[in-house]
Amino acid sequence: MASIYELNGRVPVLQAVPFGLQHVLVMFVANITPIIILANVAGVNAELSAALIQNCMVVAGIGTLVQLYPVWRIGSRLPIVMGISFTFLSLAIAIATTQGMGTLMGAVIVGGLVEGCLGLFPKYWTRLIPQVVAATVVTAIGFSLLPIGANSFAGGQGAADFGSATNWIIGSVTLLTCLLTQVFARGFLRSLSVLVGLAVGYILSVCMGVVDFSGLSHVEVVALPRLMPFKPEFHLDAILAIVCVFLVSATETIGDTSALCSGALGREVEQKEMGGSVACDGFLSTLAGLFGCTPITSFSQNVGLAAISKVVNRFVIATGALIMILGGLFPVVGTVLTTIPQPVLGGCPIMMFGSILFAGFGMMAKTGFSQRNMIIVSLSLSVGLGFTQATGLFAIFPKIVQTVFAENCVAVVFLLAVVLNLVLPKEIEKKA
Repeated sequence: MASIYELNGRVPVLQAVPFGLQHVLVMFVANITPIIILANVAGVNAELSAALIQNCMVVAGIGTLVQLYPVWRIGSRLPIVMGISFTFLSLAIAIATTQGMGTLMGAVIVGGLVEGCLGLFPKYWTRLIPQVVAATVVTAIGFSLLPIGANSFAGGQGAADFGSATNWIIGSVTLLTCLLTQVFARGFLRSLSVLVGLAVGYILSVCMGVVDFSGLSHVEVVALPRLMPFKPEFHLDAILAIVCVFLVSATETIGDTSALCSGALGREVEQKEMGGSVACDGFLSTLAGLFGCTPITSFSQNVGLAAISKVVNRFVIATGALIMILGGLFPVVGTVLTTIPQPVLGGCPIMMFGSILFAGFGMMAKTGFSQRNMIIVSLSLSVGLGFTQATGLFAIFPKIVQTVFAENCVAVVFLLAVVLNLVLPKEIEKKA
């Protein structure tokens, strides 16, 4: 039998399940939230909304399995967890409310094919992403995730009790439990520190009366995924807009893949892994469109979990993917998971997101701190992180530019890092 810390090989099922479940719990709410928001804004009825939630769980599970066990050149063979992307949400809402869900799904289907084909030919574009660019993007991803963890810790953005004492207590206990388990536990228990933290936080939430079980009263036992709940329509303007955001999603996937290899596997990412990861991101997003869902992408929080736990076994992660699929086929599973309060889900990820930052810093150290690298990293991060905190700076630009860049620091950082790497002289120190 293989070890949970080895990439390949099979581990006992009873050992694999808790680690797989840990990955599901970390990303579950983030996976279904974009669909819930989109359905509410687009006026989708309750029955169809429930079906879309099921569909997104099934698609996320299938996408994760393809990443783990590639089909041809689609997939990276790395422990990457896939889920519904937030990156597309604002544009998806704009298209759905003005042109309809059918137009949105048509754009997702075509856009996914474009990104998927891009991933099949990595040798033509990976040269644009040397180690210094990858390190900068990974660091940007780490910084971009910190507000997400903080908002969840406080109760979830827009919550009536945001920042309440109750949320502070639950989030702090969850985080402290995770930290203490990581520091003092031994063996498998240390690797399950996030699951332990989530369990303790959830029990505390139940005792404090903040867990809502009302949604469990009218849940179907078994329900099959619904194929093509919306008839796809193809409009060029919507397709072009979605394709632009798909390129941004590709940069995030590239960063996640690099961060995983660096932080969890202790090596640099290979060209075929990067290409396979992007191809999976694209083609499985097309599948998502056929099931009425917005595109899927790699989940950075799960990269952070792999980095902090060092559990990278593909079979282990596959059990998590199967749990997601079962959650789609048995709605009661997903409904139970939705009862986990936001402060619980925000407590542990804070430390995980920090581990992605640490991986980015480690990658920077390997590239060296030359004057050229310093300019690329410092300017890209300063502009990317700074300008996207003041979204009004983008007001003079067309709507599509605002949609892609105004609130997406990773996209800005990636673009600047690539451009600077291309234009700055290779021997800049000698010319100084």
